[in-house]
Amino acid sequence: MADNLTYKILKDHLVEGELVRGTELGIRMDQTLTQDATGTMAYLQLEALGIDKVKTEKSVSYVDHNTLQNGFENADDHLFLQSAAARFGIWFSRPGNGICHQVHLERFGEPGKTLLGSDSHTPTAGGLGMLGIGAGGLDVAVAMAGGPFYLTVPFVLKVNLVGELQPWVGAKDIILELLRRLTVKGGVGKVIEYSGPGLATLSVPERATITNMGAELGATSSIFPSDEMTRLFLKNQGREEVWRRFEADEGAIYDDEITINLDILEPLVAVPHSPDAVKKIREIGPVAVDQVAVGSCTNGSYRDLQLLAEVLKDKVVHPRVSLVVAPGSRQTFINLARQGILEKLIASGARILESACGPCIGMGQAPPSGGVSVRTFNRNFTGRSGTADAMVYLTGPAAAAAAALRGEITDPRDLGPYPHLEAEPSLVIDDRMVIAPPEDGTGVKIVRGPNIKPLPINKPLPETIKARVLLVLEDNITTDHILPGGSKVLPLRSNIEAISEYVFAPIDPHFAAQARESGSGIIVAGENYGQGSSREHAALAPMYLGIKVVLAKSFARIHHANLVNFGILPLVFVDESDYNNLAKDDQLIIEDVSRQMENDTVTIKHQGSGNEIKASHSLSKRLLKVVLAGGLLNYTRQSS
Repeated sequence: MADNLTYKILKDHLVEGELVRGTELGIRMDQTLTQDATGTMAYLQLEALGIDKVKTEKSVSYVDHNTLQNGFENADDHLFLQSAAARFGIWFSRPGNGICHQVHLERFGEPGKTLLGSDSHTPTAGGLGMLGIGAGGLDVAVAMAGGPFYLTVPFVLKVNLVGELQPWVGAKDIILELLRRLTVKGGVGKVIEYSGPGLATLSVPERATITNMGAELGATSSIFPSDEMTRLFLKNQGREEVWRRFEADEGAIYDDEITINLDILEPLVAVPHSPDAVKKIREIGPVAVDQVAVGSCTNGSYRDLQLLAEVLKDKVVHPRVSLVVAPGSRQTFINLARQGILEKLIASGARILESACGPCIGMGQAPPSGGVSVRTFNRNFTGRSGTADAMVYLTGPAAAAAAALRGEITDPRDLGPYPHLEAEPSLVIDDRMVIAPPEDGTGVKIVRGPNIKPLPINKPLPETIKARVLLVLEDNITTDHILPGGSKVLPLRSNIEAISEYVFAPIDPHFAAQARESGSGIIVAGENYGQGSSREHAALAPMYLGIKVVLAKSFARIHHANLVNFGILPLVFVDESDYNNLAKDDQLIIEDVSRQMENDTVTIKHQGSGNEIKASHSLSKRLLKVVLAGGLLNYTRQSS
């Protein structure tokens, strides 16, 4: 049988199940990554599993989110992460070494391998021909302990790229075009696989820009073949020995196919407040800009910043604009400096940030009140920038450079001829900011500051769930709505009691108090509930507050898994019209929970009206056991 890339990797790593679409299978994970905002909890969970050393080929702990140290919490967490990495045999990328996805692409990724990461943008590695999947920290901890990662066999969507990008049009425009066509729900349950003659002109960093934002489609993963462009990238990284040609078989079967003609693609922009609200820049007219931010794991490569510098060369940014630049990795930072590119950026008035996530997660550089920020990042959800009423537009580096110069959103083609970009030089490779683990870490003492609190453990799901509806939510609720990021909240990621105070704070500041008063609760939501980041805290903190059920029209993949992992029952309306009949403070009852869940349909009784609501759980037998046990940690302990 002629296989696509996705099925080749799944077959090669299959541990449990069969490759039958819509069924659950378990696969072996070759590599894992964590970042500091999710890593503290992941390593507390790994410790709770009782192993001495990770069983993956390579696991890497990165510090790239909580690098703004305006209190002791982040610095303490970094010490915990470094000591935990040494204890369990994990590589440690120190603060300042760069953003996990770009560094992993440069220094650790291998074509044809699997990567599980506690960050939703882990599919960035697909630009190198890996199958990268984002997950909650508990799933990553189980994988590090040698357990399989379970997923539903995905549909595979082929995106056929034809033609060649024209001057001023970039890889960001390709993924924005796909978001325009498919929306933020269009990739759910799918792996996006790229092919076609248009690949020949796309470098690995450009491919990584595209696979990075596959997360915004809701896709399980995105992947490119490993070809000559991949070999050249790895050769420049001094890692050519890990390269192998890895392509889909001729005549490979796909579930669907889309063609994008690169010849006619134009500069695009995602307008507030969703990555799929995509328009041609020429269509939106001039919009005055207050801030431009270039970098992040999406567009923080050498070439991205080289283009920005050449556009700004011998010029100064518009008087109204604050331009901030965050190279994606220390390697990029060093090589920009050696080639004089950093000097051009500084001379133009750019403010140079460290190689970290920073503004992308609201960790510094928040826009002014009501301000317009043009960013080369991947998300523009309301409030994510750190300013509740900011208007965030997503573009590529070319359009960002034009906005910085003109002071308004501008089609970069209006700047004139495309600048000449010198070929990327032979790179300076310096891995001294990555610490290899000791051969035997059993004697390493893990450092625990006062912000490292014990891991909360759920109880088994009760046989009768009787609880009131605490919130009724609309479609496309993000994990930023459920548990916001930013400099106030992110440092509390290892302190669930403290961080639970912020659950649903952007929607209802009194939610946490109401949940504690109720003792238990149910959340009702619309479509695509839990889209966005992989932050398992958006399930763990609600669990801590007593949430037992989330009843929605549909769920985002990672958040659905996180709810199950922490023993919260995710249910989907059988008849979506029932959503309209529920209101805050309604009392709902589910009786004989374990017996009812033997079938896919569960009956929920409305205590006030006496009406019955039918809901589906669509959980495999394994996942049923997980949620009934009170979560994956309880289930794993019981099974070992």
